[in-house]
Amino acid sequence: MNLLKEALPWWARWLALVSAAAVFGTICYNKGKQDEGEKHIAYVNQQAERSIKIVKAQQVVVAQTQIKYVDRIKTIYTKGETIEKQVPTYITQADNDRFTVNAGFVRVYDAAWSGDDPGPAADSDREPAGISLAQVAAIDAGNATSCRAWRELALGLRENYINLQSVTDKAGW
Repeated sequence: MNLLKEALPWWARWLALVSAAAVFGTICYNKGKQDEGEKHIAYVNQQAERSIKIVKAQQVVVAQTQIKYVDRIKTIYTKGETIEKQVPTYITQADNDRFTVNAGFVRVYDAAWSGDDPGPAADSDREPAGISLAQVAAIDAGNATSCRAWRELALGLRENYINLQSVTDKAGW
């Protein structure tokens, strides 16, 4: 130790000591940063794994809901087409000749579907519209089929949303 005192001046010894302390401090600081970085990476990986689990569970929910409601909607349209094909069985030409659809009915019907005001009634509303009772029945059956299909679609979307929420809630998000 005496050799060091004689070979190096006091300021060089202090400089070496401060440099060693700085190197030691830097190593400790970087080690701490590395530990925090590893913790962050572990957290990000954990979140990614949770996200993957949720996405897979949501894919199952979407597939099940789609299968369920696509089949229901196809069945509704198939039944609707069958009913439309049966209109001539239930409404004969004699029925068409006996019952006429007037222009006022057509005006009110169109206004109801468009959401517009049909306006005031006129004498021309009593005239025949040239539409048979069978045509009205077929159109009404088609509209009812579409409305039922849209209802099932809305129910399916609501069920899908509720199930997706359930899957996400189970994951703790």
